[in-house]
Amino acid sequence: MSMNHLSDAVPLNRHNLVFTLRNQLRLRVDVLTARLFRLRFSAGGTWTESALNRYRIYLPVASNPDFTVSESDGAVRIATAGAQLEVSRTDGRFGLFNAAGESLVRQTEAPRLDSGFRLAWPLAPGERLYGLGDVSRENIMRRGESYEIWVRNVKSYIPIPVLFSSRNWGLLMNTTWRHQIDVGKTDPDQLVCSAAQSDADFYVFTGDGYAGLLDEYTALAGRPALLPIWAYALTYVCNQQVDAFNLVNEALTFRREDIPCDVIGLEPGWMSKNYDYSTGKAWHPERFFFPRWAPNGPQTFIGALGRLGYKLSLWLCCDHDLSVLEEQQRGDAGAAGADPEDAARPAAAVDDDDFEKDDHFRPSARTTAAAAPAAPAEPPLDLPEPWFDHLKKFVDQGACAFKLDGSNQVIEHPDRAWGNGMNDEQMHNLYPLIYGKQMVSGFEEHAGRRAMVYSAGGYTGIQQYVATWAGDTGGGPKPLASMLNHGFSGHSNHSCDMDVFCPGGIHFGFLQTWAQLNNWAYWRQPWLLEPAGQRMFRDYARLRYQLLPYLYSTAAQAARSGMPVMRAMAMVCPDDPAWDQVRTQYMLGDFLLVTAYTDELRLPAGNWIDFWTGRTQAGPLVTRAAYPAHRGGCLLVREGAIIPTWAVQPHVERGFAEEVTFLVYPGPADTEFLLYEDDGQSLKYRDGEWATTRLECRANAVVIHPSQGDFPGRPDARVANMVIRTVTRPQAVMVNGRAVRTWTWAEAESALTVTVSPWKTSEEVLVTWK
Repeated sequence: MSMNHLSDAVPLNRHNLVFTLRNQLRLRVDVLTARLFRLRFSAGGTWTESALNRYRIYLPVASNPDFTVSESDGAVRIATAGAQLEVSRTDGRFGLFNAAGESLVRQTEAPRLDSGFRLAWPLAPGERLYGLGDVSRENIMRRGESYEIWVRNVKSYIPIPVLFSSRNWGLLMNTTWRHQIDVGKTDPDQLVCSAAQSDADFYVFTGDGYAGLLDEYTALAGRPALLPIWAYALTYVCNQQVDAFNLVNEALTFRREDIPCDVIGLEPGWMSKNYDYSTGKAWHPERFFFPRWAPNGPQTFIGALGRLGYKLSLWLCCDHDLSVLEEQQRGDAGAAGADPEDAARPAAAVDDDDFEKDDHFRPSARTTAAAAPAAPAEPPLDLPEPWFDHLKKFVDQGACAFKLDGSNQVIEHPDRAWGNGMNDEQMHNLYPLIYGKQMVSGFEEHAGRRAMVYSAGGYTGIQQYVATWAGDTGGGPKPLASMLNHGFSGHSNHSCDMDVFCPGGIHFGFLQTWAQLNNWAYWRQPWLLEPAGQRMFRDYARLRYQLLPYLYSTAAQAARSGMPVMRAMAMVCPDDPAWDQVRTQYMLGDFLLVTAYTDELRLPAGNWIDFWTGRTQAGPLVTRAAYPAHRGGCLLVREGAIIPTWAVQPHVERGFAEEVTFLVYPGPADTEFLLYEDDGQSLKYRDGEWATTRLECRANAVVIHPSQGDFPGRPDARVANMVIRTVTRPQAVMVNGRAVRTWTWAEAESALTVTVSPWKTSEEVLVTWK
């Protein structure tokens, strides 16, 4: 069977508008939300679907917005409460407008269609565009260059064909075929998207700033996954020659050196056959011996690691034909989604648009029941073993995480006949995406808990499945640019290999969304560093574990809205184009500013407190990046911050603690932070088992509002410590209007410390001073 152009068999409903153009083409507009439209062109009147829709990478959109359609002067205008789309009846050119009718973008060139497409949009003077994932690490603002959307080893591990404009509109090309996006390189005033073989299929959307665009985009392409709490701690990967004895010894050394660590990983040497791509892989019989009579249980080296608080990660490479399972699951989902009453319902009742939009954590496509009817019968497939099935035995032995090497997932297979009928031009970009999807869905279904799978490759939607790292490119400014571009493309859980041989590498390595030290073929163990390097590594590791509730809460924010943990300065300071050139500093969540690999510090407006020294600097300011000799970069706190921290533990298991210390930096303006908590590992947060606590910072007060939500095991009463930076020593401190005497003042840090015990999470706590 040939599936190079996939048929869309879903019945049309009132939100699917079809226009016959005067040039004999047909244009279909799907009104998906008040701000999101999908456009498709057809020469023959039949509609095709992207593999991203076919394999349910995109989430069903359910708002079914009200809209009106009007026509004048040969143009049709579709208006919702949030946006307007105007389409030319002549040739399908369109304009996108905000709710007030202000033009955001308007095509001046008719779409060109043959075996592929050419779509062009004019760029306004000063318009800036961001996104495209890891397509290039040479810039963050993408205008002025042209980019091939094609997964490539090292050069472009995770291209994502989405663009966000400074004019509050976005574009997503809905294709897995190789294509080109020219962002004003050939013509400085034009954005051109073209492909030699793909159908013309794309989404356009509006949003209030980059936060609004990210929210709209990730509601469709998937929110970033919320990883288990320990995935945001420290991952350590052993030298590839390690054996079980030395693996356990290194695990013990972390504990003896008082360096917290949660994940310990093995490279390909764990397998009996190096780089085993097959589904018959086994443990190396000498390096990792298991008694055949007792391969599972506490008596194994994996059991020993578990008692020390470690989660074992295994390296994988894959060349399996994953497309067949996607086709099989598609058919199964269609059958499972059928309802006996469907025959009596109008077509709209089973359309993909009829799913509610979750206000909190949307389940990914892998867990969303499909209501669309099954595709027409197709020739039966020769079904290979599902890829994840052969990994279940390793999960049963105690493997908790998997690292997906780039290897064959990011290389081309030009002569391969894929089992779903696609050729490699259509399948190549899709492969690393469905690899991550099947790994995560397989783990969740088998283990019944959240997965930590991290990969080098991906494509549109990868954020809802796996974490990623910057591949075989080490750590440095280029991987940092990759991460910031991912954040501008809806992907938040990213990292890179930590460079432990320079202070800047340690600093940057620990102040990321998740942190990884990978030995691979080298000897990067922290206890083998020079004494100063050992102390620095330990200090930064302990700092990261202190910051876990702040990082976890920010990751939960990403999982709700698409706003990434690591944010390019251009994202948080959108009105000043000068930030487009700043690629060596970023915001880590709402309140922390990090510099990396730079001698220059550029501060936005407001007051900023040096985390290391306590010194305050006022922005806007461009100055030298100054930091203590035992640190590797600047770490500054935005005035008004309220940062939750935990006491350092050797490892973490839960997404909450009995005692929380809040670092508070009051300013003249009121600010807030939302503390997120859950059990830290299960999938129950998707069913609403989580809690949030609104924290408010005022000029002379801190408010802990009553918590909202709940989950099993959450304590009703605990301890809250407030470490409040004030200019002068307070004369009096009150908790809920009552004077307290058990507070302390540290003159050197200008810090007031007061403890609230018990902190009853169902009640408001008000701490004031004067």
